[in-house]
Amino acid sequence: MQSVDSAAEQAEFDRKIAEEQKIEPTDWMPDDYRKNLIRQMSQHAHSEVIGMQPEGNWITRAPTLRRKAVLLAKVQDEAGHGLYLYSATETLGISRSELIDALQTGKAKYASIFNYPTLSWADVGAIGWLVDGAAIVNQISLQRTSYGPYSRAMIRICKEESFHQRQGYEIMYALAKGTPEQKQMAQDAMNRFWWPSLMMFGPHDSESAHSGRSMKWKIKRQSNDDLRQKFIDQTVPQIEVLGLEMPDPEIKWNEERGHYDSGEINWEEFYQVINGSGPCNHQRIKHHKAAHDNGEWVREAVRAYRAKQNQKAAESAA
Repeated sequence: MQSVDSAAEQAEFDRKIAEEQKIEPTDWMPDDYRKNLIRQMSQHAHSEVIGMQPEGNWITRAPTLRRKAVLLAKVQDEAGHGLYLYSATETLGISRSELIDALQTGKAKYASIFNYPTLSWADVGAIGWLVDGAAIVNQISLQRTSYGPYSRAMIRICKEESFHQRQGYEIMYALAKGTPEQKQMAQDAMNRFWWPSLMMFGPHDSESAHSGRSMKWKIKRQSNDDLRQKFIDQTVPQIEVLGLEMPDPEIKWNEERGHYDSGEINWEEFYQVINGSGPCNHQRIKHHKAAHDNGEWVREAVRAYRAKQNQKAAESAA
């Protein structure tokens, strides 16, 4: 049975959600709301950081100095996005070390798309165009999420993601309008990343374990299937401009629905990848652990500096 105080707090929380007011870190919130946010925001942060790996692998192999500089800037942006999101998640009362431990021990997930290899330079274009394009579709709606720190982080992140999407499409356009070999490289990359990009939106709404409550609390603002359809509708005309063949032979315009119809996703593959058995799952986490361990000296130096500053402050106060 709820106490009078907790009932009043719940009523105030519900009022803010209903009236589109942001929930801030110092506000009362239900435990399940907090847990749901930690799960979603940390997964988002993990995805940004792990997502640096498949593209970072191509920085030294980019075909021109300009391409190297642009890709380097993009990968640096992803690190910044991870930082924003980890910092926002910490406002919910969980530490950075706890978040990273959950990632490295498999308790926390990240976007399944980053467990696929980048086999050619065209894959960098496909990731920027398709993967970041899918991310933008999802993240634009998250600018209106109910938790203030998450919402504000998404505003800046979306501006940078739009640059990433244009960078990827520029690469694909150059290849698609290039030699027959380059066009085939673009086609192959798109074919391989099309379906994993659609999987980024998660399972069908009827199969999603978290969508219902996330939508109720306005953490999510649009359903998985609606976001996926929006991505398909905006991307198919771009494929036509590139002059590439559709990666899904079942794609066709449905006049009655006002949307493109498409084939069914291989959900068995989706669950296999998110459960740790994708092409690069082991490699991604192994690399993350190695980088984290190699950075321990930095964290140790920070701790020593803080201890020294605290000691000075205590001596001055004495």
